[in-house]
Amino acid sequence: MTRPVIGIVTNAHMINDEYPAHASGTMLAEAVAEVSGALPLLIPSDPAYLDMDALMARCDGFLLPGGRPNVHPEEYGEAPTEAHGSFDRERDRVVLPLVRACLERGQPLLGVCRGFQEVNVAMGGTLHPEIRELPGRMNHRMPPDGTIEEKFALRHKVSFVEGGPFHRIMGAREVMTNTLHGQGILRAGAGIVIDGRAPDGTPEAIYVDGAPGFLLAVQWHPEYRAANDPVSRPLFSAFGAAVRDWAAGLRPAARRSA
Repeated sequence: MTRPVIGIVTNAHMINDEYPAHASGTMLAEAVAEVSGALPLLIPSDPAYLDMDALMARCDGFLLPGGRPNVHPEEYGEAPTEAHGSFDRERDRVVLPLVRACLERGQPLLGVCRGFQEVNVAMGGTLHPEIRELPGRMNHRMPPDGTIEEKFALRHKVSFVEGGPFHRIMGAREVMTNTLHGQGILRAGAGIVIDGRAPDGTPEAIYVDGAPGFLLAVQWHPEYRAANDPVSRPLFSAFGAAVRDWAAGLRPAARRSA
C-alpha cells in the first residue's frame, strides 16, 4: 500500500562551518514514518528551489519543525534587535505562504516550535523575542547543559480548553510536555485560537478558527520519542489520519478568504 507523503521543511545549516546544507532532525522523520504512517520528504527551505503548486501537489501534508533561527520580526512589523537572535529569511519565504495555502485548501499541516510561531505570524500575529522577560513567565529555553534526555525532559503542564481539538486528540485536559523555546506568541493572529497554555499563561497549542482541515501547532517538541510518549503519539497519529484522508481524496471544502 502506498504511503501518503508528509513534507518536512528543513533548516539552513552549515556542515563543518563551511558547507551549506538543508537539514532536518532524524526524530522528525521517525515520528512521521513510525507514528503518522507516512513517507517523510525533506523540503529545501529556499523558494529558489521550489514551485509551490508542484510542492503541494506532491505532498499530502506538511510538518513545520523547530529551528534555531527565528522568524524575522519584519514579517510582523517590528525592527530586528539582538534579542531576536538569528534569522532564516529563505525559510520565512517558504513557510509563511505555505501556511496560508494549506489553510485555504484544507491541506493538513502540523507546526512545531518555530512552526508554531510561523503559523501565528502567517495569520498576522506577533512574537515576543524572550518570553522569560515578561512578568510572571518562566524560562522556557532549552537547558544549556546535559544529555539529550535531560534537554527534552518533561518540564511543565499544558492545559487545554474543554472540548477543544487538543482535548479531543489527547483525551485529557492536562498533559506534561518538554520546553525548548525562547520566543513565543505576543499577539495572536487573525483566527488563531489559543487552545493550550503553560501554567504561566504562555500559549502552547493553537489552531485556526474555521480552518477546513487539520491545521494545528504546538510550542513544544512532540517529535521526541513520539512513538512512546502518551502526548506525542496521539498528536502524530491524528496528523497521519488527516494526511491519509487527504491522499485518499477526502478533501474538505476550501476555505473562503475573508
